[in-house]
Amino acid sequence: MYEAYRLVKANAGSAGVDKQSIAAFEEDLKDNLYKLWNRMSSGSYMPPPVRAVPIPKKSGGERILGVPTVSDRIAQMVVKLEFEPKVEPYFLSDSYGYRPGKSALDAVGVTRKRCWRYDWVVEFDIKGLFDNIPHDLLLKAVEKHTDSVWIRLYIKRWLTAPMQLSDGTKQARDKGTPQGGVISSILSNLYLHYVFELEQAVVTDPVTDADVTHGYQWR
Repeated sequence: MYEAYRLVKANAGSAGVDKQSIAAFEEDLKDNLYKLWNRMSSGSYMPPPVRAVPIPKKSGGERILGVPTVSDRIAQMVVKLEFEPKVEPYFLSDSYGYRPGKSALDAVGVTRKRCWRYDWVVEFDIKGLFDNIPHDLLLKAVEKHTDSVWIRLYIKRWLTAPMQLSDGTKQARDKGTPQGGVISSILSNLYLHYVFELEQAVVTDPVTDADVTHGYQWR
């Protein structure tokens, strides 16, 4: 629990619907962490609503960033620390998004090397990924990689926690995982792994003219 708090603090971030900052949480750190541990270990922890923050997009329009409370970010980090090592070994080496020890610069470096071998590139964007992931399929993937009752329980609760708008109204959620949630990155990677990365295509190698099987694994 303390390690999760330390990582959340390092990532900074704004307050959630309760308007409690990290500094305010630290004013009674020991008691706050104990309460969170007690509720999570007993199975009684219920995630609060996620604060909806509209972010303007360069291409026009806006995307909604979901900001959990500080205590909820810590709770999500606890589950992430336990769940991530279970799924990381299954992800493809050419997957760089939201991966520990990997970055966009690593992907650029690999692309720079491969551009000398190929004279083509495939680029596509997944519109509204975080907003549209179907819960039933995602939960099947989660269950495939862990039999831990408490991990399954809390992931399911986070997926359905309502979104609270600036005027205080709450929106129920039956799909997607909030972009901005600590657990959302590993969940989106897990979904993409089964939906896109395991799909393959046979293309002609421009160097050898041989048919080569490539996975759709760049993102």
